[in-house]
Amino acid sequence: MAENEKTPTAAERRVLDIGALRALSHPLRVQIFDILAQEGPQTASTLAEMLGESSGATSYHLRSLASHDLIREVEGARSGRERWWERPVGGVVYDSRAVQGSPAGEAALQVAVAEALRRRHEELMEFFTSRIDKETTEWADTSKSMTTGISMTAAQTVELSEKIEALMDEATEKYGNQKGAGVRRVSVRADIFPLKNLTTKKESAS
Repeated sequence: MAENEKTPTAAERRVLDIGALRALSHPLRVQIFDILAQEGPQTASTLAEMLGESSGATSYHLRSLASHDLIREVEGARSGRERWWERPVGGVVYDSRAVQGSPAGEAALQVAVAEALRRRHEELMEFFTSRIDKETTEWADTSKSMTTGISMTAAQTVELSEKIEALMDEATEKYGNQKGAGVRRVSVRADIFPLKNLTTKKESAS
């Protein structure tokens, strides 16, 4: 390894360009992208079995994700003709500033973000509306969905976001590859954004 190179950590995040955004605008590719993060390396065949798709379809979408460096082949892990694929270490960022001024880029961002949020919402709804009652008491008690409204400035909001992000990064570094009895993959989510200012509209109308 060259002196100016370093091993990537979970805290490092890649800002997605237009090509990567387009690759993540397809529902099946988003599912594959998430499964590789949640379940670890997979082949086209194992993904096909999980998703109820043909291995030809999953292979096609794997190649599309790989062509934009969103996933990579696991070195030395081929099983005959089967390739094993993995997510590189680190997260991804959907940043509007990266495509600002490009109509095609802005359109790709909108579609990719909508697909990512749709999948996130589906996972959340599936657990809390149909699966939580089937979990053990131990795991049901760990599960929470919390929302609050706080009056803050932009600077204070950034400070809170950075604290939450640091906690998530710390947990990822500490437990990300943990295995053993009682260990399961857990989704940890934080949504922080300004609410629509309804008060201003009411005051201006009076």
